[in-house]
Amino acid sequence: MGGVTALDIFQALLTDEGLELLASLRDHDPSQELAVATRLRREHSPELVSAAIGQARLRQRAVAKFGADDAYRMFFTPHGVEQSTRASVGAHRAARLKEQGVTSVADLCCGNGGDAIALARAGISVLAVDRDPLTAEVARANAAALGLDALIEVRCADVTEVDPEPYDAVFVDPARRGGRGRIFDPEAYSPPLSWAVETALAAPRAALKIAPGIPHEAVPAEAEAEWISDGGDVKEAVLWFGTAPGLRRATLLPSGAALTGRGLPDPEVRGVGRYLYEPDGAVIRAHLVAEVADELDGGLVDETIAYVTADELRPTPYAAAYEITDELPFNMKKLKALLRERGVGNLTVKKRGSAVEPEEVRRKVKPQGPASATVILTRVAGAPTMLIGRPVRA
Repeated sequence: MGGVTALDIFQALLTDEGLELLASLRDHDPSQELAVATRLRREHSPELVSAAIGQARLRQRAVAKFGADDAYRMFFTPHGVEQSTRASVGAHRAARLKEQGVTSVADLCCGNGGDAIALARAGISVLAVDRDPLTAEVARANAAALGLDALIEVRCADVTEVDPEPYDAVFVDPARRGGRGRIFDPEAYSPPLSWAVETALAAPRAALKIAPGIPHEAVPAEAEAEWISDGGDVKEAVLWFGTAPGLRRATLLPSGAALTGRGLPDPEVRGVGRYLYEPDGAVIRAHLVAEVADELDGGLVDETIAYVTADELRPTPYAAAYEITDELPFNMKKLKALLRERGVGNLTVKKRGSAVEPEEVRRKVKPQGPASATVILTRVAGAPTMLIGRPVRA
């Protein structure tokens, strides 16, 4: 099969033989790949077996983002799995566009098609564009595999040469990974953020997916910036155009709770009260800790640390609450003695503003016993401090 390209091999996976082979590998054990490959090569070409095993491995990785039902019907490239949007986040974005009256979207840099799928499932027609022929073919195969090809047109083209004018909105997900890993400079994205912003400003509405670590000063004045977490993990930031310029928002999935900025001043620093609140990562990234502190009638334990302290327990979707029983200056020997005295064997260690790693604490204190506790390593008014307590269950 000399001269066979990666695209040729992928297309072979879409044949009856390839699909049957891939289905047989759904539950394959990666540690047994050599034996499995040897067995399968007796009946199939080495190239097809290798492609099927690689695809089976990618599907297993994709389950965390797309769920088993979709992941085991879809196809992926290695880069595509890394950059794909989690399905819950894609559905949230698609719902926001639908609420804005959007019926058609130009999805530029569509990758494996995850965002196009979310948009189509919201009833939005999509032009999905990617300049890589293999990636475009993967996106096309995914639209067909999920029965969405009537709403998704896939085009292999340079996104900078595509006219988005006929569409209600533009969605851009620039590549943020290169040969050396993650790209942190927005102008080193492919295409650069400046091009994406220029394209967004020319459209009636737009959404740009960017890394959540983007500096706030890099957010255009015309954009609303939304930071999204899912299950407590910050997944991405989105720049929205045509919504609320200058607004900062934190959205927490799966609940959908959304906190918006009100321009509050930094909270005051106060002594540690009975409760400590750990704001969700999206709240912190969006610089909305002051809004949470105001909601809780609380203050900060340190002007540089995103822990809110308060004397009363108030329910909030934007922070996890801990009841604090002890406040000690940082001292490992004292911590070990206190935990031993209380028979703490189930120990959770959290940190913010401390150079000490949780595993180092566990190794040194050697927790033993039936009791549970949470140790929080942080700074209180500038001083290294250990706070001991327990999580408050909702």
